[in-house]
Amino acid sequence: MKAIVLKTAGSVENLEYVDLEKPTINEGEVLMKVKAISINPVDVKSRQGKGVYGRIKEENPLILGWDISGVVEESTSSEFKIGDEVFGMVNFPGHGKAYAEYVTAPANQLALKPKNISFEAAAASTLVALTAYQALVHNANIQKGQNVLVHAASGGVGHIAVQLAKHLGAKVIGTSSLKNKDFVLGLGADSHIDYHSFDWKNADEEFDFVLDTIGGDNIDHSLEVTKKGGSIISIPTGLNEEVTAKAQAKGVKGYFMMVQSSGEDMKQIANLLESGAVKPHVSKIFPFGQMREAHLEQETGRTVGKIVVTL
Repeated sequence: MKAIVLKTAGSVENLEYVDLEKPTINEGEVLMKVKAISINPVDVKSRQGKGVYGRIKEENPLILGWDISGVVEESTSSEFKIGDEVFGMVNFPGHGKAYAEYVTAPANQLALKPKNISFEAAAASTLVALTAYQALVHNANIQKGQNVLVHAASGGVGHIAVQLAKHLGAKVIGTSSLKNKDFVLGLGADSHIDYHSFDWKNADEEFDFVLDTIGGDNIDHSLEVTKKGGSIISIPTGLNEEVTAKAQAKGVKGYFMMVQSSGEDMKQIANLLESGAVKPHVSKIFPFGQMREAHLEQETGRTVGKIVVTL
């Protein structure tokens, strides 16, 4: 089978196309013929030697990628049969091996793909949708009528989080650059903040929950507008000791969250996709032979929604 291996951390030139044996499955796993893969910031960071590279650098061959949709070709699980169309985030934050024509995956990390969405849309609804779901449902327990702020609302996690928070009955404000204002409002956000010009220190509104997908100074900005008793989840960087102290002084719960593979959560996401409550936005699609170009596009940091690679 065709696969892409990372020989060593570095530039996109280090992503090499190779021929490998088709993987074999263990008990409780399925073998998928991959139809689509989605690219995330963690793919780029890991390729560069950051992200989760430290966890998987000893793997040989080292194959990046976690988000896939495809068709079951073999199964040792009673949950899926040959021919089933499935999707999921595989083995994150471990070795997902998604950049390949065939991928093995634990059945308990997958869900059936809804018939009303494409393989491309399914692949785009894995890591980002799981992150949003686990943050808003499991961690923040968002309730109807709460005020929710979603940073980078036009990005991968953000654009799903806006839709999910609205589905849960929250009032949602999303931040992005001004050029993406209409996109954010089109997701269902009640209002929009241009993060380039917003005065955080003198903001009128306070939030029950803030989802930060940016990190850095953004965490301090978030603390300015979080209610006493509210919470902040930071995805990319976590909260350093200084910011944690500031959060505690204000009576705010601030914490870092890393998404985990979960078939049960994927089934909930499948229901949201099937009902139309959540719709992923795929901004660009690349063929498998242009994985390097897909990485460079993701690396710009200006992606609206998701980037997908098809096989």
